Amino acid sequence: MSPAIPILYTDDALLVINKPSGLHTLPDGYDASLPHVRSLLEPEYGRLWIVHRLDRETSGVLALARSAEAHRHLNTQFAEHSIHKIYHALVLGEPDWKTHTISLPLSTNRGHRHRTVVDKRHGKPAVTHLRVLARYGLYTLIEAAPETGRTHQIRAHLAALELPIAVDPLYGDGLPVRRADAVPQELPGLLPEPPVLTHLALHARSLAIIHPVSGETLAVEAPYPREWQELLHLLKRSRMR
Repeated sequence: MSPAIPILYTDDALLVINKPSGLHTLPDGYDASLPHVRSLLEPEYGRLWIVHRLDRETSGVLALARSAEAHRHLNTQFAEHSIHKIYHALVLGEPDWKTHTISLPLSTNRGHRHRTVVDKRHGKPAVTHLRVLARYGLYTLIEAAPETGRTHQIRAHLAALELPIAVDPLYGDGLPVRRADAVPQELPGLLPEPPVLTHLALHARSLAIIHPVSGETLAVEAPYPREWQELLHLLKRSRMR
């Protein structure tokens, strides 16, 4: 069954969605039959152009163009780095800083797992601005504003800081977050409880662009997925005890 796709904004030029985790932005290179953003939306909204992408496991704001002219306009904004993107990541670890800018060059598609790695000799420049939003003991909620747009940039940069994103199978342990992880002071139940979070804890929280027709700034924010909301509620409750 295809995941439902919440619509955050639409007009004749743009369609902005809250992409669910697990959904491909583009057709899968190994299995073209898997659902992707365009295949699910075009039957209702007509021809769509992909302007930028999110990793399959990343949820959040994704903008699509509804005309070739809007596509060209948005492509120019991305090329000129005038788009403002904010991500939220729940990481394992507790940084000793409130704000931090990481500037480490990255090489993509390395090794049999096709990871992005820090490569000071041959990598391309990559800059990510980080800010701590909340601390929850074992976990920290971090805002990440990428200045560049390398593949897996935020995931690789946080891993380089020894702050892997929760449930990241490529740059962390990939283990789901369970209730006992979020609220360790609770006594365990008689039966194993299902995981609270099973997807990569990286969410494209907001996107600000110049509207290709009106010329005005359009800022769109994507609510957290339900799993995120439940986990953050548990973490906040645990912190208050």
